[in-house]
Amino acid sequence: MERLDPDLRALQEVRDCMRRAVEAQRAVAHWSQAQIDDLCRAMAKAGAAAAADLARLAVEETGIGRAHYKVLKNLFATEGIWASIESEPTVGIVRRDEAAGVIEVATPIGVIAGIVPTTNPTSTALGKALIAVKGRNAIVISPHPRAARCIGESAEVLRRAVSRAGGPPDLVQSLSSPTIQSTEALMHHPDTKLILATGGAGLVKAAYSSGKPAYGVGPGNVPVWVDRSANLAEAAHWIVASQSFDNATLCCSEQALVLDAPIAERMLSELGQRGAHLCSPDETRALERLANRGGHMNPDLVGLDPWRVAEMAGFRVSRSTSVLLAHQGGVGPEHPLSIEILCPLLSVHVVDGWERGCEVSFEILRNGGLGHTIGVWATDQRVLEAWYVEKPASRIVSNGPTSQGAVGYSTGLAPSMSLGCGPLAGNITSDNITARHMINLKRVGLRRADWEQRYERDMRRAAELMGDRSAVPRGSMLEGDPALARGGASNGAAAVAATAQSSGSSSLSWAGNPAVSHSAASPSARAASAPRSAPANSQGPRSPRPGEMLRAASAPRLSPIPPGGGDALAMPLPAQGGSGCPLGPCRGCPHQDTKSGACTA
Repeated sequence: MERLDPDLRALQEVRDCMRRAVEAQRAVAHWSQAQIDDLCRAMAKAGAAAAADLARLAVEETGIGRAHYKVLKNLFATEGIWASIESEPTVGIVRRDEAAGVIEVATPIGVIAGIVPTTNPTSTALGKALIAVKGRNAIVISPHPRAARCIGESAEVLRRAVSRAGGPPDLVQSLSSPTIQSTEALMHHPDTKLILATGGAGLVKAAYSSGKPAYGVGPGNVPVWVDRSANLAEAAHWIVASQSFDNATLCCSEQALVLDAPIAERMLSELGQRGAHLCSPDETRALERLANRGGHMNPDLVGLDPWRVAEMAGFRVSRSTSVLLAHQGGVGPEHPLSIEILCPLLSVHVVDGWERGCEVSFEILRNGGLGHTIGVWATDQRVLEAWYVEKPASRIVSNGPTSQGAVGYSTGLAPSMSLGCGPLAGNITSDNITARHMINLKRVGLRRADWEQRYERDMRRAAELMGDRSAVPRGSMLEGDPALARGGASNGAAAVAATAQSSGSSSLSWAGNPAVSHSAASPSARAASAPRSAPANSQGPRSPRPGEMLRAASAPRLSPIPPGGGDALAMPLPAQGGSGCPLGPCRGCPHQDTKSGACTA
């Protein structure tokens, strides 16, 4: 490995990690629920114990966010997520509903590829590994290159915990020298059974284009509506707290304030009392030049303190500033701060009335956040329900901080560091991804207790709809079934004759279609059935001309006229039925040549 080119070494590492992961996963594939839970409990405990060390390492390596809040994220990703999934069954029979006739059986998926970003590196790695192992899977993590060390250390903490608990440590691995090529190789590896991707839109698209099942997490551009009926002091309190939570590095953190005009000034004043700085027009233009790079956020701003963002833009604010506020006259390319910017910088949009607020919030979501998260502060139930029902967001956080609310920290949503955004964002799910997404569910269908009665009832109904209550389809196993009348006869011709005789009373019985008489057949069919004499100069049978054998094989074969003659049909012959065949319609009949359609009986 030491002599290999770095790119080749990274690719070889993928192969080596995948080989070990497959072996580790096979070792636990048949473990009991208690054994798996012991592993996960040990992992959660170890991750929580290392929360502070991993947080400091993450900030030192990436320069993003604040160590205090990364400790909270690490605790949430271990203790918080474990508390939510500890009692969730993920092994064997997980649900039995005898009344409904369904049994659900959980099986592992296999080896999962986990793609982890630089914004929330340690907490995302801890959370993904925990839910993966809960499903008896192994996970190989491809870290962002700027966070490879802290993510690798997070994986090592979990590996040691798994080993101490008696499990194979290779259930959790992290690539040490990730590259774009090695990440692609991991996603395309034959043994990768599922991809759990958190990152930018390009990475999520690559995951879904890999040909493997994937859970992708789309970008967020989160608008928050503050209605005239809102508790303004409470709204300002939690919006500032949410922006300060690791410097707004969660993709569900607020990005835009949409303020109802009658309360806009008071709301901005409440925010100012909590450390927010309202930018002047010149400061706003400076931020626009800095923060937006060709329609995308400037990555150098992600997770920085507000005072540092201001200095980079060319102006100064107090180091105690909690969040920067900048007015925008609309949404879109002409308003550069209306995009997702993962730092404590909020665009401000003032509109009159909740209906207009609804429209602007939708425009913001459409500008890079469809399907993700939206917030609303109001006490008017009509306004709240409008946001719940109409907004194209998978998570609507009501009267609370979106950073902590969307991930399930401050709300009853499923605790998760990976938030699906649904089809609107090109994602397969709108759920918060958790342990139940890391298992395969098999379903056992038990026969209904009333099945026999229901079957007979539906058969009678079908016969009535066909116009003949006495009709009994062949193979129905009901009384009068022509197949039962055969009595197991081994002589095919005798059985056919017996069936034909026993079923002749019903013109619609699917025991077989009645014979076609010359009067019912078309002139061309009668001509085709008439014997032909050889020409006088014939020297014996001639070889068939090209196409004649195929036409002869596919031509309908007519049965002899039944004794007594006359019309035997009470209704037109079904298109798929054999002419007068007592065995019934041709489709599915073993005597039908599927290539030519000819009868071989």
